[in-house]
Amino acid sequence: MKTLAGKRILLVIGGGIAAYKCLDLIRRLRERGAIVVPVMTQAAHHFVTPLSVGALAAHRVYTDLFDREDEQDVGHIRLARECDAVIVAPASADRMAQLSAGLAGDLPGAVLLATRAPILFAPAMNPAMWSHPATRRNLQRLTEDGVHFVGPNRGEMAESGEAGEGRMAEPLEIAGALEALFGAGDAPLAGRRAVVTSGPTHEPIDPVRYIANRSSGRQGHAIAAALARLGAEVTLVSGPVSIPDPAGVIVVKVETAREMLAAVEAQLPADIGVFVAAVADWRAAEAHAGKLKKDGSVPPPLELALNPDILATIGKSERRPRVVVGFAAETDDLLAHARGKLERKGADLIVANDVSHETGIMGGTSNTVHLVTAEGVEDWPSATKDEVATGLADHIARMLLEKPRP
Repeated sequence: MKTLAGKRILLVIGGGIAAYKCLDLIRRLRERGAIVVPVMTQAAHHFVTPLSVGALAAHRVYTDLFDREDEQDVGHIRLARECDAVIVAPASADRMAQLSAGLAGDLPGAVLLATRAPILFAPAMNPAMWSHPATRRNLQRLTEDGVHFVGPNRGEMAESGEAGEGRMAEPLEIAGALEALFGAGDAPLAGRRAVVTSGPTHEPIDPVRYIANRSSGRQGHAIAAALARLGAEVTLVSGPVSIPDPAGVIVVKVETAREMLAAVEAQLPADIGVFVAAVADWRAAEAHAGKLKKDGSVPPPLELALNPDILATIGKSERRPRVVVGFAAETDDLLAHARGKLERKGADLIVANDVSHETGIMGGTSNTVHLVTAEGVEDWPSATKDEVATGLADHIARMLLEKPRP
């Protein structure tokens, strides 16, 4: 969906290794229908070139506050007033400090002071710089001034190898945060509540071992973000994952299947329930308080207990969401298993995908899904998980609108 159709977005590209992500960010904004007007700091030229930025944006790149041609009509004011929003990515500690102090010594600084459009910062810096008291003061002041932030995320820093909070948010996160800024007044799911589960569950055996699976959470997180882009108020109940939280959603983090079920039930009533998480079917009947020791060649016995079936519990509940969607990850007899799950668990739709060894899907970045309903099967071509999420959110919105209220 062209969620940013016709929106004129001023993209200020700052100096920093994360500037390379802006090339993908431009593509993500344009595929959503935005007109991207790039402004580059002088430092940004060391990391990406105006030629590549301009080619991807299909627009002239602005770089100089004192450009003779542009400033004949006070170009920095024109840029500031003609845009619908400003993104600063990567936003350095220096840029945050300049805007916090009201400095306008270069073109981006002048534009940021002159604009009345929403401003979205995507910070990127060393973890020590991000946690420094001066940066925290600037963050608080800018937030109070109405500046919006997305990220930074935790991870390894490209320039130093250090790990911590300071990585710039991913392009899809930034695009999602921008979509959220424009609101969802005419979005098809405006005013609707959705709960989405994602990722694996970890069922403890002892303090250092657990039962789990290969789920990355990418598909569930992408679906939560896609529903939010359509205007829904989304709560994402996530098991342990290493990917960032999606923008524009409320995230509840859990470890075990029983914790996940309790978190989902706490979010009801809801209009939409999408159960993507790969919940462990079994747990250790008794989790040991201390680490199990390897004594001799005989492994200790491991007694298993059945975990709650979250999809079936919610699908047959009196507080059931109006649209319930489950996932069936199978290695054989895919559609037969999906049809059986649809009937047994009280779902309106089962999204079936093959996770056999040959497909390499589990934990990957792409998916091939089949939508199974009581009316039949709809086969979708292989696509990225973001594309699957966007299509599925549209499908859910149509299901909800077509389904009569009880």
